[in-house]
Amino acid sequence: MSINVPSGKLALIAGPTASGKSALALSVAERVGGTIVNADASQVYRDLRILSARPSPEEEARAPHRLFGHRDGAIACSAADWAEEAKAAIAAAWGAGSVPILVGGTGLYIRTLLDGIAPVPGIDPAVRAEVRALPVAEAYAALAVEDAPAAARLRPSDTTRVARALEVVRATGRPLADWQSEKVGGIGHTVDLVPLLLLPEREALRARIAARFEAMMAEGAVAEVEALLARALDPALPVRRAIGVREIGDMLAGHIPRDEAVARAALASQQYAKRQRTWFGRQPPPEWPRIEQIDFNIIDQIVTKLR
Repeated sequence: MSINVPSGKLALIAGPTASGKSALALSVAERVGGTIVNADASQVYRDLRILSARPSPEEEARAPHRLFGHRDGAIACSAADWAEEAKAAIAAAWGAGSVPILVGGTGLYIRTLLDGIAPVPGIDPAVRAEVRALPVAEAYAALAVEDAPAAARLRPSDTTRVARALEVVRATGRPLADWQSEKVGGIGHTVDLVPLLLLPEREALRARIAARFEAMMAEGAVAEVEALLARALDPALPVRRAIGVREIGDMLAGHIPRDEAVARAALASQQYAKRQRTWFGRQPPPEWPRIEQIDFNIIDQIVTKLR
């Protein structure tokens, strides 16, 4: 059941990985008595404190933190799941007289919380199994007949999105785009949002990511991945697809040396940051402030708006 969230101040600090948003959120939280609410898809899993760059125990002790490491990696967390949990965390912060501060880089999570989600009914398991069993070329050909506009929007090789569009039109008799035009459950219109997007210069961000992954290796990322792989979880689960897991796993299996594992993981993280930077640069409303680096004036401005 959807949680009813009352109106109130809500800060949002978002941007690509390694942009410094967590440090900024903590500084703001300490100034305004805030509660930091995670909006990063990898940081929800307790298995990945190091690889997901979750706040340290010392940082978590400086301000209340919610939705960090609260899920077992065996249980996938969808954007809809997270949005409902975030609504509850936001309402609890308001109830405690605290300012909720969303911080993260998962655009889908943020968009689902603020704008809502399409009310697509549950898909018949038989329909889903039939669609997912099709080779992507056959699924795309079928989609071109059953939902031509969707096929025109999608790449023929996009296995996941092609299958989703095909299973929705087959199970519901309506194209996915129809459902998506009826988003429900968003709280963007009920809150007093104070947003800030951190978009560091590309080369500076690349260097920061490379240095951070080396630090992760020194802090125990290898042991973290070793423990995760020992659980033999489904490789399709989000926790198994987090950046660094496959690369370190290949190193542990003896397929690649340490230096190559680090280089591959850093490159994957840089590519992800590039996609995040593009998304946050283009998708949110143009009036949302965008900055390249943190300074005390910015912190003062946010604090003033939240008080």
